[in-house]
Amino acid sequence: MSRNTKINALLLLVVVALAVLPLALGLGDHKKEPFAGADAEAETAITEIEPDYEPWFSPLYEPPSGEIESALFALQAALGAGVLAYYFGVRRGRRQGELRARAQQDGQDSTPVTAPDVTTAPDVTTSAEVTTSAEVATSSGSTSAKTHKSTPAGTGESPVGRI
Repeated sequence: MSRNTKINALLLLVVVALAVLPLALGLGDHKKEPFAGADAEAETAITEIEPDYEPWFSPLYEPPSGEIESALFALQAALGAGVLAYYFGVRRGRRQGELRARAQQDGQDSTPVTAPDVTTAPDVTTSAEVTTSAEVATSSGSTSAKTHKSTPAGTGESPVGRI
């Protein structure tokens, strides 16, 4: 077993223990609602300490039953988990895209860039002007050539087809 597998198995065992042990040991059996939320526990403690206490705020919506309240809470938790999962997914996707782009860019920089069907003008040796075979036209017995500035090598742009 690898180290990660052992850690995952241990974490899974802890989660199962946290879920099953309170039920198996009967924790909360002496209470009317053994697994009520912390809000209900706090309200009970406050009314025992100060019976005349009046809350500062009242809820905007009071669900008709505890089951509906639990369902709304579960929906809220699911929506929150969905938003977090979306955020982390987008973040991971962007990071992977950046890594792919960087790897692709590194791969292009190390390979020579060649442009097919491009011939260099004979009178220009160090200039960046090139003439394509499609641009040489014969009109009324004279030959004319259009020249374009080429891009520096390694940029991935081809001078062919630019106007």
